[in-house]
Amino acid sequence: MPMVVLTGATRGIGRAAALVLAQRGAELALVGRDEARVAATAHAARATGGGAPVHEHVADLSQMGEVRRLANDLLERYPRIDVLANNVGALFTERHVTADGFELTFALNHLSPFLLTTLLLDRLLASRGRVITTSSDAHKAARLDLDDLQFEHSRYRAGQAYARSKLCNILFTKELQRRRPDLAVNCFHPGLIRSGFGKNDGRLARISMIAAGPFMHSPASGARPLVWLALDPNAADLHGQYVEKQRPVEPSAQARDDELAAGLWDRSLALTARAGMGRR
Repeated sequence: MPMVVLTGATRGIGRAAALVLAQRGAELALVGRDEARVAATAHAARATGGGAPVHEHVADLSQMGEVRRLANDLLERYPRIDVLANNVGALFTERHVTADGFELTFALNHLSPFLLTTLLLDRLLASRGRVITTSSDAHKAARLDLDDLQFEHSRYRAGQAYARSKLCNILFTKELQRRRPDLAVNCFHPGLIRSGFGKNDGRLARISMIAAGPFMHSPASGARPLVWLALDPNAADLHGQYVEKQRPVEPSAQARDDELAAGLWDRSLALTARAGMGRR
């Protein structure tokens, strides 16, 4: 069975996916920012009886120095990485700026998977591996401006910031697949899922998520496409796809824009080139 690196592994979709992946015998490197939650998820994953090792990694992936440290740890510990599941993500009701100077939603939801993937790329290429990123149908509401990726020149709106980051996930998937055709690079829409997502800050956001609870699906439901893309032999034949309910679907027009995908890649590469270098 494959060796799977899973970020955002301690809540919601990530935790549900970790349990199923472990049960099916995948070796796991679980990544979360809270040490106690990582340990609890790892314990639950081992208890599924799959038998493969479950490893624990603690990192705050909104900080590029932490992403670099994590990548170094993964490369030192695992001679083979078959699957990278970029599942970390969040919605923030107010604009926050990280220590690197990045808007927090953009940093966590897009720049961190971009940087982690590029740092692990050689290891993934050696195994002809799979890269999976958790996106969302929210991307359809986004309008991406490469000159204003972080709301520096426009009013910050939480929903638009999240939607843009999910559009970035799809464009990243598209461009990575173009650059590295030997990999299976895909992203997916998990559905509206009951989890800790959306409760990061702001009383109104917490109330809204609680009110929407009865209309949401379970984390296990949201984890199914992630597990399918990670383990299913048929999923290895998918390249550069946006997946919903285990089948490719067409994303928005901007998400299919080759020039926008290439432009976002170049901007992301420039932004992450030196960010966090002093905190490795």
